[in-house]
Parts: sequence; C-alpha cells; structure tokens
Amino acid sequence: MRKLTLLAALAAATAFTAPAHAGDPNGKLQVKLLGTGVLVDGEITEVRNDPLALTPGAQTDINNNVIPTVAIEYYATPSVSVETICCLTQHHASGVGALEGAALIDHIMILPATVTLKYHLNAGPVKPYVGVGPSVFFFIDEKPGATAAALGVDRVKLSNKVGFALQAGLDIPVNDTGLGISVDGKKYFMDTVAHFEAGGTEVLTTEHKLDPWVVSAGVYYRF
Repeated sequence: MRKLTLLAALAAATAFTAPAHAGDPNGKLQVKLLGTGVLVDGEITEVRNDPLALTPGAQTDINNNVIPTVAIEYYATPSVSVETICCLTQHHASGVGALEGAALIDHIMILPATVTLKYHLNAGPVKPYVGVGPSVFFFIDEKPGATAAALGVDRVKLSNKVGFALQAGLDIPVNDTGLGISVDGKKYFMDTVAHFEAGGTEVLTTEHKLDPWVVSAGVYYRF
C-alpha cells in the first residue's frame, strides 16, 4: 500500500513539473496534491458481546489526524467526472466515561478506498462541484492498546465495511495552463465492528460509528 501511495505521489509530482504547454484547463485528467484533515467519531453504537461487563458507562473516541493525499480525476464531460483518492491514515481509540483515558486500540491504519461521481457547476472562473459515491474502509495492522493488553487482550480486529461519501468543493484556476487551487470536503457514513480477543476467545465485540469528516486543501494540475 505504501508503494502505491509513493507511486501516485511521484506521478503527481511529475505532472506538476511538466512543461506549462502540457497543461490544459479543459483536459480529461486532473491530479490533486492535498493536505487532509481526517476527523473521526468512533463512539460505540452497539455492544454485541460483553461477558465481563466492561462497557456499562463507557464510551470510546478515535483521534483526528492530518495526512497528505493524492486525488486522481477523469472528466467524462466538462460537467461530469469520476474521482478516486489515495492515502493511508493512522489513528488510535481511547476510552471516555467509565473508561476515561484507557488505551484501547493502537495503530489503526485505514485505507479509505473511495470513488465519487462528481457534477461541476458552471460558475465562471470558480468551479464548484458536488459528488457522491461508495467507499470501503480497509483496516490494517490494528494492535491492542496498553490498557487492553494489560487486561489480557492479545488481538484486535476491526471489520472492513462498505459505506458511502458525500462531497463538495471548489476548484479555482490560477492560470490557463491547468494549474489551480482546490478545497474539498467529504462526509463519510461508515461504521465498523471491533473484535477483542484474549487467548483465542472473543471477550468483547462492539459496533462503532466512524462517520468522519475529511477536509482537504491543496493544488491541482489538469492536462
């Protein structure tokens, strides 16, 4: 996955350093390099299995993160495009309420595979758009947090889930060679199930609402 991210970033960097005449403000392809804030919820919405009664009065929270992302977009028509993103974001889950300060899950790596169908409005030099599309969150290499490990948990797994994203943003050209500034926001609707195991026995199973806001800003190059 990291190799894929590096290759996408290299391709985007190559595009940005290409001669100016290669750019086209009406081209079919567009690449964005963005700084992205991932603002996650993480609260428990259902307790499916809790034989040790660990959850009464307890809640969970997942930290926010800021990461670089690459977006690649294909324009089928001047008004309709399809976009996908490439990024990995890392988080951890902590307890609140009765579990205040507890380190529950470390190293939650998420690959948010997302494709959106976008409609671009004709508003003169500024190019607003809206979009919608499916998403799958792939969870990679989760580990028990220090508190969970101290209680005997030796394995944590978050289930990969299918959800969807709503999107809105602005592309603002800065010249006539395909270069511009982009501001983008996505609201994901996504949940996951956390499985906590100790010695091969599942000791806690909880469903969590993720529903992150993903907000980005950066530059694009269209060609």
